[in-house]
Amino acid sequence: MRKVKTIKRTVLILGFLFLMPVLLAAQTAEEIVVKMDDLQRFDSMQSRGSLITRDRFGTKTITFISWSEGSSDFLIEFTSAAEAGQKILRTSDELFLYFPDAEEVIRLQGAALRQSMMGSDISYEDMTEGNNTLDKYDVKLVGEERVEGKNCFVIEMTAKSRNVPYTKQTIWVVKDSYIPQQVQYFSKSGKLLKEMRVLGFMEVDGKVIISRMVLEDKLKKNSSTEMILDEAKANIKLASDFFSLDQLSW
Repeated sequence: MRKVKTIKRTVLILGFLFLMPVLLAAQTAEEIVVKMDDLQRFDSMQSRGSLITRDRFGTKTITFISWSEGSSDFLIEFTSAAEAGQKILRTSDELFLYFPDAEEVIRLQGAALRQSMMGSDISYEDMTEGNNTLDKYDVKLVGEERVEGKNCFVIEMTAKSRNVPYTKQTIWVVKDSYIPQQVQYFSKSGKLLKEMRVLGFMEVDGKVIISRMVLEDKLKKNSSTEMILDEAKANIKLASDFFSLDQLSW
């Protein structure tokens, strides 16, 4: 009898020792999301790139230069000939459009935020998301899956309030880099609205950021928008009033 108890105790100890590295390595959904957000956040950044929209009307390419500071302030100026000088300014949760021909600034709110940006699959509302995920969503780690050959955490996110574009999201985060590989956006009823897939990365100031991604609006047929960053600079100096309405018409 004593021998049986000794064997059981030995099995329990060995089992604990075997599982201990796994337990120590286990991460919560919150820890994973914090690391993911930190990778995409800089004190300030400037980037140049293009948006390529493909739909039933053909292919349209728009080029841009953008600036950001922290997780809330963002300015994008379009540089392609047809859109030259048009700007979008985001400060906190407010969004403004500037049209140089009319010298007019329009504040977007309510249903207008859901409109397509420049005919793309990206809505103006998508640009209000920012990188402060845990302020806006409850997160839950629901498993692990391989996506595009990469081992990923699967995290479900549920909105804490109505002040976000999507009630629910599922995000696949690459385990060894904490870069989002794929995101699905859902309505409150669970209907898939959009899907984002990451196609490329670049290193900026010691961090790996997304340099190429494609977004599909699942409510449209055969439509997608690809965003490509050609260059990005981090921690640049910007004037204290750079993200202000006064600066839109410079």
